[in-house]
Amino acid sequence: MADGKLFVVATPIGNLGDMVPRAVECLQSVDLIAAEDTRRTGQLCQHFDIRTPTRAYHEHNEQQQSTELVELLAKGKNIALVSDAGMPLVSDPGYRLVNCARVAGIEVSVIPGACAFVAALAGSGLPSDRFTFLGFPPAKKQAREKWLESIAFSTETLIFYESSHRIRDFLNDLQSVLGDRQVCVAREITKTFETWLCGSLSEVQFRMDSDSNQLKGEFVVVVKGAPESNGSAVEIERYMKAMMQELPIKKAAAITSDLLGARKNDCYQVGLKIQDRD
Repeated sequence: MADGKLFVVATPIGNLGDMVPRAVECLQSVDLIAAEDTRRTGQLCQHFDIRTPTRAYHEHNEQQQSTELVELLAKGKNIALVSDAGMPLVSDPGYRLVNCARVAGIEVSVIPGACAFVAALAGSGLPSDRFTFLGFPPAKKQAREKWLESIAFSTETLIFYESSHRIRDFLNDLQSVLGDRQVCVAREITKTFETWLCGSLSEVQFRMDSDSNQLKGEFVVVVKGAPESNGSAVEIERYMKAMMQELPIKKAAAITSDLLGARKNDCYQVGLKIQDRD
């Protein structure tokens, strides 16, 4: 008996009109749909007259279900993997199943479609030639600030997901760690109340604080990367480490900035990392 095939299928992130015909045909024809939330996928299936059975596949049962689903695939069953919205595996479960299928020699086919961070990048007006998608930031402030410090020198565009109950705190931390950079906050992409707020971080925060509706929903935050520094990260660290033996961190950062032509804030952030290590 020939092995079945695993299909990784993108679903709409809001507007059901974004469901591609090939995805509908696939979900109608497979033997089983592995879904992050069977209730949510059930609504999608009802809309498109998809009568295929569903099975829950989420972060809490991913390991066990991956084994069981690969066994079904090995018996010739065709299975589709979907998440609640958008592309599976992008800040969603699915990696283990795809990996197990690949290891078992089972064919994997991807049916592309909507993806929130790609849509946000395309509409942001920020550089798109180089970017890093970082998913959801750490939930707690101290861990989040340390995490942001680790990417403060990244010169490519940075893309994050964030929830409504943390968006304000996250934007505050972005500004305090990265500075008042250009940003685009895309809210509820493809949904009824979709909005795009673009400008400096301080401008966007002011607009959000002026309209409480802008704090509701699901967010993609696109941030312009750090400017190219005249001093390399290695040079900045070497200078800062030497001067911090005799000088306060702010004074060391100011002198390093003058000597290397680097941004003072970049030098200061390196100093903070040195302090943490020591």
